[in-house]
Amino acid sequence: MSDDPVQEGVRVLTICNACRYCEGFCAVFPAMERRLNFEEADLNYLANLCHHCAECYYACQYAPPHEFAVNIPKILAEVRVNSYYKYAWPRPLAAAFWRNGLVASLTLVLSLVISVLAARGWVSRFPGDFYQVMPHEVMVMIFGGVSIFVLTALLAGLVRFWRESGERLSGFATPFAMKAGLSDVLTLRYLSGAGEGCTYPGEHRSLARWWLHHFTFYGFLLCFAATSVAAIYHYALGLRAPYGYLSLPVVLGTLGGFGLLAGTGGLYWLKQRQDAATADHRQHGMDSAFIALLFLTSLTGLLLLFLRETPVMGILLVTHVAAVMTLFLMLPYGKFVHGMYRLAALIRYSLERSSKQTGEAGHTNPQHPSIL
Repeated sequence: MSDDPVQEGVRVLTICNACRYCEGFCAVFPAMERRLNFEEADLNYLANLCHHCAECYYACQYAPPHEFAVNIPKILAEVRVNSYYKYAWPRPLAAAFWRNGLVASLTLVLSLVISVLAARGWVSRFPGDFYQVMPHEVMVMIFGGVSIFVLTALLAGLVRFWRESGERLSGFATPFAMKAGLSDVLTLRYLSGAGEGCTYPGEHRSLARWWLHHFTFYGFLLCFAATSVAAIYHYALGLRAPYGYLSLPVVLGTLGGFGLLAGTGGLYWLKQRQDAATADHRQHGMDSAFIALLFLTSLTGLLLLFLRETPVMGILLVTHVAAVMTLFLMLPYGKFVHGMYRLAALIRYSLERSSKQTGEAGHTNPQHPSIL
């Protein structure tokens, strides 16, 4: 890790801005070229535009062992993880998660204890009946409170990130910019490498990371959709869980669960093979914890589905609830927030490209001499 990531980032980006060899690789470099000087807010913006594919590192003629030691992926990774902490709310809780991955494990244990205390007959005497193990009202009370807190924390971080950019809050919802940003996020445009993939985990291009991110992202969305449909079944149609294997909530949840298993398992495998020269090792603990919790949540959910008529259903239900609760509590303080900040950065990037007035919102596009 650099002693001062901001200072090192300014140095490296100034060199890149003079070279511009990599300007066609992704959105980071056109956005960088609009700036003559770099402040911390600029670095946080550019770092969250970055997908950490590392193609610029392998293409750079000034990468180590050159004396300029230009390493864009590594320095932007360091700046990016600092941005998670800077914008997080409340910051003391963010510091606990950010500095000590053990907190995630302790939170899981605490969540498990709370779930067990809330449950009735958790060593199941009621195979197939979730609400005899943990009453529906208890589930709603626990997850309702956790969800409100998590949404508040995520929104607070997103507002802080956007305000520091100098853009008006109303700009976030600009239709054309929102459409462009969502399109880039949903298609993972800058991970596809024009159909050839990105240079991750090593210097050879591959679409593996692109596919695995899709499995993870859309698996998560399918699981969220399953929960939403189940809520409609319960409150609007008066239908109680568990639902049939061919019902819409179960089909959506099953597809999402298998997608998460494949995506997170593959991403962890790739992460272990990432080129150490481009990685910020401070992120490894929290990134791995997030991947592990996604995997555990999907695994326990699928096991609960297939073993719900057996005596182990109660134990699986409590474990699944604890894993989901811990995952929720981690969302505002780890890798998940990069998805939100990246969407905001892509929306801002779209606004910048459409801007016709030099200097609007702090943007500049001056000509400047090479420093090389």
